[in-house]
Amino acid sequence: MNVNARYIHAIGLWLVLMTLWLLLSGHYVPLLLTMGILSCALIVWIAARLDVIDHEAIPLQLKFFGYLSYLGWLGKEITKANIDVARIILDPALPISPVMVNVPATQRTDVGKVIYANSITLTPGTVSVEVLDEKILVHAVTRDAADGLAAGDMDLRVDAIEAR
Repeated sequence: MNVNARYIHAIGLWLVLMTLWLLLSGHYVPLLLTMGILSCALIVWIAARLDVIDHEAIPLQLKFFGYLSYLGWLGKEITKANIDVARIILDPALPISPVMVNVPATQRTDVGKVIYANSITLTPGTVSVEVLDEKILVHAVTRDAADGLAAGDMDLRVDAIEAR
């Protein structure tokens, strides 16, 4: 990577860190703003010295509007799974049937696989245990939850938001 690209990535990293700091701190007095600016600059300098700022520093290679649509769909699925898990917990018989299954992962990029694995884990009743090349090992509380993943709807939706 050439020197100009490194500077651009370093400045981009500093802007992201500073924006996050400003949003999370809520303090806008001169002393704290100065400390925030300096601490973000120190973090970027350390990252540059460790040579960890590269072209993957901002790896979001996704279709923006597709991603927003996916987040809405995922929120709906998380809500439905919450209700299912609550029903299982409140049932006196506690009808669980834990199972480990391998679900196919058709994503082309590491970011896509991470989004898919994290989406599985965010959905109550399922946890991604291991991500392999073409599949993800998942623990599901019920067979129905495992069958829902095996159907592949989430896999196809994550695959559709990856930039080609």
